[in-house]
Amino acid sequence: MTSFLTHRARVHDARLPLHQRHSALRTCLTLFAPYGLRATYHHLTLSAGIPRRLEAEPDALVRTVEELHEARLLWLARAEEYAAQRRAEKRAGQRAVPNPRPWWLRSRWEGSDRTWYDAPFRHPSLRLSVYVRRQNALLDGAELPGCPACGYEGPLEPHSTGHGWVELCGRCAWGPAPCPCGQRHRLVPAIPYGWNEIRQRAHMSDDGTPNPHWPGAGPSLSDLVGRVRGVRSRRPQNRDRAAACWRRLKTY
Repeated sequence: MTSFLTHRARVHDARLPLHQRHSALRTCLTLFAPYGLRATYHHLTLSAGIPRRLEAEPDALVRTVEELHEARLLWLARAEEYAAQRRAEKRAGQRAVPNPRPWWLRSRWEGSDRTWYDAPFRHPSLRLSVYVRRQNALLDGAELPGCPACGYEGPLEPHSTGHGWVELCGRCAWGPAPCPCGQRHRLVPAIPYGWNEIRQRAHMSDDGTPNPHWPGAGPSLSDLVGRVRGVRSRRPQNRDRAAACWRRLKTY
């Protein structure tokens, strides 16, 4: 397989057709994707403003791959430090892998970010380099406020797994603890979306802004819960508005 840098150069090559440059970008994501491939692609389409029609803004591909490249350099530097640390520990006779593993070595079921694989639109909104710096700081023992993934300091939201209840970040659905039953579950209810729709940027408009008519667009889970609570705390005639909010919540 060719390297990340090779495909990054292809994304920059304006002589290539746009579909080939876009394909090279997706290959870069198979080599490095902090939020998981689907969630990272969804994030990059929003952060770089990739329009539904690539011809409308070809430079968006360059912005996208550069954000990914910036975060990858931070990860590579920390991964090299970790590799040197592990070699020294092995020479000292400490061959057991520390627990928890570094964030880039955890499987999707090990990490608290497993929700992003089931619902790729519930990832953090942080720039990828900011997220990587945050995860590296946590690995080094720093105590950061708010959600470990996105920094959100609001309350956790309860979610049923069918066997019990878990609490997820109200902004990015990061889960601090697995289901009490110990089994693997989809932690976010499925809403109408498909990978092909995300890959084809159905959630984006031709001008590079989010498509307001896409099913995944709209307020966050915590925002909807807050609206329902606020409406219910007012007058009885607002029950219809509260019911409408709850119907919207059921799509998350």
